[in-house]
Amino acid sequence: MNPLNPRAPEANRSNAVHAGAWWLWALGLAAAASRTTNPLLLCLLVGVAGYVVAARRTDAPWARSYGAFVKLGLAVLVIRLVFSVFLGSPIPGTRVLVTLPEVPLPDWARGVRIGGRVTAEQLVFALYDGAKLATLLICVGAANALANPARLLKSLPGALYEVGVAVVVAMTFAPNMVADVARLRTARRLRGRPTGGVKAVLQVGLPVLEGALERSVAVAASMDARGYGRTAPVPRAVRHTTTVLTLGGLLGVCVGAYGLLTAAGGSYAVPLVAVGVAMALAGLRLGGRRSVRTRYRPDRWDARSWLVAASGVVVAVLMVAADAAALHPGVVPLAAPELPLWPALSVLVGLLPAFVAPLPKESV
Repeated sequence: MNPLNPRAPEANRSNAVHAGAWWLWALGLAAAASRTTNPLLLCLLVGVAGYVVAARRTDAPWARSYGAFVKLGLAVLVIRLVFSVFLGSPIPGTRVLVTLPEVPLPDWARGVRIGGRVTAEQLVFALYDGAKLATLLICVGAANALANPARLLKSLPGALYEVGVAVVVAMTFAPNMVADVARLRTARRLRGRPTGGVKAVLQVGLPVLEGALERSVAVAASMDARGYGRTAPVPRAVRHTTTVLTLGGLLGVCVGAYGLLTAAGGSYAVPLVAVGVAMALAGLRLGGRRSVRTRYRPDRWDARSWLVAASGVVVAVLMVAADAAALHPGVVPLAAPELPLWPALSVLVGLLPAFVAPLPKESV
C-alpha cells in the first residue's frame, strides 16, 4: 500500500481478515446493544454495522443475507409493539391513547390481560425493548455478511469441529435461502409472472425447499466421502482429563460470570473466570487429539484482524463501563431520550474495520 494513500489494500487470500475477527467485532457490537435501551445509541450501532457491511462485504452468497436480517429485526420490532398493544404491559402509564375491549379471564390467570388500556408509556417501553432485540439480530446479520463460514469452520479447534460443522450449516441456510428466493423471483419476473402476493409466495416456496433438500443431500454425501466423524484412538485417561477440564472450565466461567453480575462477587469473579477459561482451553487442546483432519493453508491472524476484533471488544467494554442512567432512558414519566456523549463516541470505535480491513475486489 502506498504510504501517501491511506486507503486499505485490495483483499486477497493472504491479507483477508480472519472470519473469527469479524464475528468478535459483531458480537462486541451486540454485547453493547444488550447493555442499553437508548434508541439513539441503538440506531448508532445499526448505522455503524451497516456502514461497515456496505464498505467491506463482497458479492458472495452469504454477503447478501444482511438485508434479510434487517427485515427480520424490523419484524421483531413490530411484533413486540403488537404484543404490547393486545397483551398489555407491566409499565404503569397515565397517557391513555386508546382503550380496547378487554377479554375477561378466570382467576387463575390473574395478572394477565388481553385488551384494555393502551398507554403511551407502555408503547415507548415496547419500542425500546424491541429496538434492542432488532439491533442484536442486525449485528448477527453483519457477521453473516462479512465472515466466510467455510473459513470460520476451518479455523475452529479440532475438538469443536463436529459442532462447528452443524453451526456453519445452520448459518449458511438463511443466506442460501435468501439467494434462492431472489433467483426465483428474478426468473419469474423475466417470464412475465407476478412476484408478489400469496400465490407467488407459494409457487416460489416449493422450489426453495427442494433446493434446500438437494443441498442437504449433497453436503451429507461430501462429508461422508471425506471421512467426517472418524476419530483417532485416544487413551482413556486423556479422555477423562479432557472431560474434567472442559466441564470444570465451563462451570468456572458460569460461576465467575454470575459473580460479575452481583455486587458481592467482585473479589472472586475475575480470577474464577480466568481459571475457567484456561481450563476450558486446555480441555479443547486435549480434545483436539481425537480429530484426524488436517488443515491446508490455515488462515492467520494478522494486524488487521486484531484491529477488527479489538474494535468490537472495545465498544463492548466501554459500553459496560458507561453510566447506566444514560443507557436506559426512563419512560415514566415520559421524556425524550438524550444521546450520551461518551457512549456514542465509544460506539464510533466500531467503524474502524471500514478503514483497516482490505477492500473487496468488486469495490476496487
